[in-house]
Amino acid sequence: MKFQVNRDVLSDAVAFVARFLPQRPTNPAFGGILIEADANAVRLSVFDHKVSGQVEIIAKVETSGRVLISGRLLSDLVSKLPNQPVEFTLNASTFNMVCGSTKIGFPVMDVNQFPTLPEIPSVSGSISAEAFDTAVHQVSVASLRDELEPIFASIQIETAGSELSLLATDKYRMALVEIKWTPSSKDSDTTVMVPTKTLLEVAKTFGNTGDIAVSIMNTEDRQMIAFQAQNKSVTAGLIKGGFPPIKTMFAAEVASFAVVSKQDLLEATRRAMLVVDRDHHMRFNFNAGSINITTNPGELTQASEDVEAELVGDPRAMELKPQYVIDGLSGIHTEFAKIGLTNMHDNPAKASPLLIAPHSAKNDSDSFRYLLQPRLLSN
Repeated sequence: MKFQVNRDVLSDAVAFVARFLPQRPTNPAFGGILIEADANAVRLSVFDHKVSGQVEIIAKVETSGRVLISGRLLSDLVSKLPNQPVEFTLNASTFNMVCGSTKIGFPVMDVNQFPTLPEIPSVSGSISAEAFDTAVHQVSVASLRDELEPIFASIQIETAGSELSLLATDKYRMALVEIKWTPSSKDSDTTVMVPTKTLLEVAKTFGNTGDIAVSIMNTEDRQMIAFQAQNKSVTAGLIKGGFPPIKTMFAAEVASFAVVSKQDLLEATRRAMLVVDRDHHMRFNFNAGSINITTNPGELTQASEDVEAELVGDPRAMELKPQYVIDGLSGIHTEFAKIGLTNMHDNPAKASPLLIAPHSAKNDSDSFRYLLQPRLLSN
């Protein structure tokens, strides 16, 4: 096995597959990068039975072959190579890399221990990479980072006709975005759960690639999703189960609402948050002409600030976690935010959710919506 490849092309390819290496591989082979060379092309692959990543690059292949080496080690070294062509040669138990005067000999791993990559199903539809990137980052703030609860560390992807929606929740807030997509057939409507961590990596990697081809297989025998763009592909196993029918909560009646400068409210909330613990609540008073943010009486340091706002409806006060408010406002890409005060419960002992959404008279294309559960006012 012997081939030569451009340093920058190699660096980009290794960086891509390294994103999908497991942090704590249960098998040494799962932490490796499989390199296959044939017919003037080289493929780099990673797979741990959950997530796979593969990229194909052009190379000058003298002798074909395949080898498995440490993914982390290759990633660390390639990023620091001089700007010269890189030549690889497999000799017995050593995979040699030469770049200028730099020479590295990698110990090889048992290639037979590397799992067979999953076959990518037929394409279900395609979506704008830029729109998908934006949507994933908007909703991911409402997802748990703790993978001990896989459902709440996932994003629900639902396709219906020419629309694809992404929904996430950690049980205390939820975020929803609906974007256009092009289905491959009329029978491609489905709802699946995909790990948030994987979707974030896909969004970052494919964000500037034009369109992404999406393949979804959700049968009793096989549950997976695949993303393909240019010379790269990612597959991931689906999470079993799903959210209860919480999407309907976004249709709740908005009894009153405030229109406020997103940046003004964001900065005021960040300032007030500096004087309280991250998980503490703060009081938000929605008044005619302003939103008042006040720390609770029990806090050692007191803070209060008014943000100019236009209120439609009756004044209301509630307690919210400031970080949750910041997360919701950060997902808005318009100058003004609409803060909706919903009427979802007949029970006065239970607070109704707060709805945060973009507000713009000129552009209604941003469908981002964010529901946040407040706490009843403490005395």
